[in-house]
Amino acid sequence: MNHHHHSPRTIEINTRLVTTGVVLTAAGAMVAWAGIAIAASAVVAAGRRMIREMDVPPAQQAAIKLRQAKEASRAGMEAWHSTSDAQN
Repeated sequence: MNHHHHSPRTIEINTRLVTTGVVLTAAGAMVAWAGIAIAASAVVAAGRRMIREMDVPPAQQAAIKLRQAKEASRAGMEAWHSTSDAQN
């Protein structure tokens, strides 16, 4: 009888390379987060500057647009009612 004994294969991992990879990945993540923070602060600063330079503040613009929409809606309803009253 022929008996073959297979020993389980083990994976040999170079821990220095794994450690180097982890360190480089962490360093890259830190650089990426720093870049994101710098870009975000630049966008926020530009937005604040734009709002400060506006003639009419955004809240006031929104109130004006809401009033215009209500007036247009009221005018449309009045025109619809006057048309339906004229047909009756």
